[in-house]
This record gives sequence, C-alpha cells and structure tokens, in this order.
Amino acid sequence: MTDQDVNDWITKKIANNDIVLFMKGTKAMPQCGFSMQVTQILNHLGVDYEDINVLEDMGVREGIKSFSKWPTIPQLYIKGEFVGGCDIVREMFQAGELQDILKDKGIANNSDTRTA
Repeated sequence: MTDQDVNDWITKKIANNDIVLFMKGTKAMPQCGFSMQVTQILNHLGVDYEDINVLEDMGVREGIKSFSKWPTIPQLYIKGEFVGGCDIVREMFQAGELQDILKDKGIANNSDTRTA
C-alpha cells in the first residue's frame, strides 16, 4: 500500500469505530507493557473497542505515527479524536478525565472507577 492508502485506511478505521487502539499485539494478547496498560484500562472501563495490531503491518505501524504526529505506540482514538499514548491515557484515567470524555461522547462505561 502507498502512504496515501495507509492514511485512508487509518482514517476509515477511526471514522467507523467509536474507540480505536493502535497497539503492539491484540487486546487478547498485548505484545508490550504500554499496550497492555491501555487495554487493561479500557477493559476495566468495560468499553468495546477496535484493536489494531501494528506489528502485523509495517506500513500501518509507521503510518499511524505520521497520521497522528505522535512518535509512539499505543495510540488511542475516541470518536475520531486522538487522545494520546499510554502515559496520557493512564493519567487521564486516574484523574477521571478519560471517563468524562467517554461520557461526553455518549459511550457507556464503568465511570465510577478511578483506578485499574
């Protein structure tokens, strides 16, 4: 795929899913600690999300970094908006901000929880 094809594919994935996590591995089997932390948070919140394993396609792995202008994986998108990577997601979750974003965007979750 060309860079534009990858960009278009990423755009469609983000547009067609309320929550998308670009990660190393899958939500069933994360392949790095940072990806595992984000999946644990999302699973703890009880939200449904699309997981995209960037290890399966180098074009997607590099393409998502260009797309978001963010150098690291994992990357979380909610309702088309880039939220951040592991540290940002973890800090937002602990502060209750991630739960607020989900609520504001109409995504049901276990928002009473503040820690994983």
